[in-house]
Amino acid sequence: MRKVGLTDYARFARELLERVTELPISFEVFADDADEMRRQARVITSWGTNVYVKIPVTSTTGESMATLARELSEDGVKVNVTALFTTAQVELITAAVADGAPSYISVFAGRIADAGVDPMPIIARSVEIMEQAPRSELIWASPREILNVVQASNIGCHIITVTHDLLAKLDLLGKDLEQYSLETVQMFHRDAVSAGFSL
Repeated sequence: MRKVGLTDYARFARELLERVTELPISFEVFADDADEMRRQARVITSWGTNVYVKIPVTSTTGESMATLARELSEDGVKVNVTALFTTAQVELITAAVADGAPSYISVFAGRIADAGVDPMPIIARSVEIMEQAPRSELIWASPREILNVVQASNIGCHIITVTHDLLAKLDLLGKDLEQYSLETVQMFHRDAVSAGFSL
């Protein structure tokens, strides 16, 4: 939103909600302490019945927001707890939202992979942990490639966020690899011809 110059968060959200009337949509608090997050969450949840309030797993100083997640969830606020990286965090947040409103738990699998750690065991264990919260769904956040869509599906992850760039590649799912190889060679050749290189 900042990159495209939007300055009125609430107005943008309401305009979006005029178009997205039934599907779930998350809007994030931007505070860094539990009291202000709570206040913002109550404002955001009032925008619509399909709204989930996105709160971080911790503050910027590392203070857990599990207590806030529990309070909001048990008060009927749909939360999307975000920026989880470990199964310990998933256990804590799952326990917090288990008896509350429908919720999402977002594990940043792509960023875990960026750290050189295989996210698959963490996602698989998260699916198991979250069986204790049947109204909560696991989000595979920050995917990096179309393979992540297949992985998320195979492992039983409920939701995966997909960027515009990845949406554009979905047609490649199941593509014949021999044909894909030939098309790649043809592309390389076209690029070389277009560059006008000679030896």
